[in-house]
Amino acid sequence: MPTVLWFRRDLRLRDLPALLDAAQGDGEVLACYVLDPRLHRSSGPRRLRYLHDALRDLRDQLDGRLLVTHGRPEERIPTVAKRVDASAVHVSDDFTPFGRRRDDAVRRALGDIPLEASGSPYLVSPGRITKADGTPYKVFSPFFNAWRRHGWRAPAPTGAATARWIDPEQMAGELRGDIPDDDVALDIPSGERAALQQWTTFVADGLEGYADDRNRPDLDVTSRMSAHLKFGSIHPRTMAGDLGRGTGAQAYLRELAFRDFYAAVLHEWPHSLWWNWNTGFDAIRVDEGAAAEKLFDAWKEGRTGFPIVDAGMRQLAETGWMHNRVRMIVASFLVKDLHLPWQWGARWFLEQLVDGDMANNQHGWQWTAGCGTDAAPFFRVFNPSTQGATFDPDGTYVRRWVPELRRVADVHALGADRPDGYPAPIVDHALERAEALRRYAEIG
Repeated sequence: MPTVLWFRRDLRLRDLPALLDAAQGDGEVLACYVLDPRLHRSSGPRRLRYLHDALRDLRDQLDGRLLVTHGRPEERIPTVAKRVDASAVHVSDDFTPFGRRRDDAVRRALGDIPLEASGSPYLVSPGRITKADGTPYKVFSPFFNAWRRHGWRAPAPTGAATARWIDPEQMAGELRGDIPDDDVALDIPSGERAALQQWTTFVADGLEGYADDRNRPDLDVTSRMSAHLKFGSIHPRTMAGDLGRGTGAQAYLRELAFRDFYAAVLHEWPHSLWWNWNTGFDAIRVDEGAAAEKLFDAWKEGRTGFPIVDAGMRQLAETGWMHNRVRMIVASFLVKDLHLPWQWGARWFLEQLVDGDMANNQHGWQWTAGCGTDAAPFFRVFNPSTQGATFDPDGTYVRRWVPELRRVADVHALGADRPDGYPAPIVDHALERAEALRRYAEIG
């Protein structure tokens, strides 16, 4: 009997267990993607552009045999499954709060047709790495050690060639939808073939020096795989299989472990999506109102008067991506220099980032704010000038994104040479650091 392969965060044909399950036996497979209006409303324009381009890449690889339909999955998937008389609907498992609610709704709507979940977007699925007593880890380092001991499966064999794909042209017209065109540009290509090429290039040219240079935003040394991982254009198993024992490879593996860790935390504590994981921080004083909104606007626009902060925010606005070290710097500035809620920054990042991943984004922000698992100590307040001088020593990164400073000798120590067109600092870092520590002490 036919089956339905419902793509979600797994926009690829290689290393896809759900595809192998769907293609078992002699039945045909209908490849399907549901453009859910809820996700479109909550996704920024660049993330949507990546999604739509990745769907086009997937459709091309399937010679057009991908059904794209618009609507709520609990309505569309049962209709599609019944239209082809499917014996089952196969998916990669989803562990996010939204994904779990969506899949429960689809499962109920399918009735007697099973929703079969296999695999996940992670090296080790959330919930599998626990302490000896079965409780989840709250600190990364012991999680990392247990995660490495646990290990993960080898990449799944490719099943696309053996599947008998159903041509969606035979589906009624009301089920078929177009993949939208977007008028926003991306600075990376999208989809599985682009992901594989990007990864191959990074392994050959960038992996060896990754441990030493990954904190340098002025150097083009990061893998830029985050968006590909977000949409499942490549599976981390595929990547881990190319990692050896070198220091660069092991540093990169640790970053993949962080991705698994934050997914596990969100799975165990779904309230931490928008609320403090550490509820002891619920009482901390944050600024709101018109004055706070004005500061927030200056931060978003990259006009704070702190060069490394402004460079990061302008890079984000122009490209939908920001170097990870700079993400930490601008987050610290928002939370500890401007005293604004971390949720404001997290929401803005999700609106702008092409790689906006709920678990990574939300818990990265809480790490900086001190209210998450394994969080940065509350007394760690990044000095923007020191951070800039350390990680962008020649000012190359700042000058690229803040053209007003291209003729300044030392962009991280502006004085009388601050150009007229560049704003003065909107706050005094030393004073606001002290204020942040006072506020943290109040809840201590």
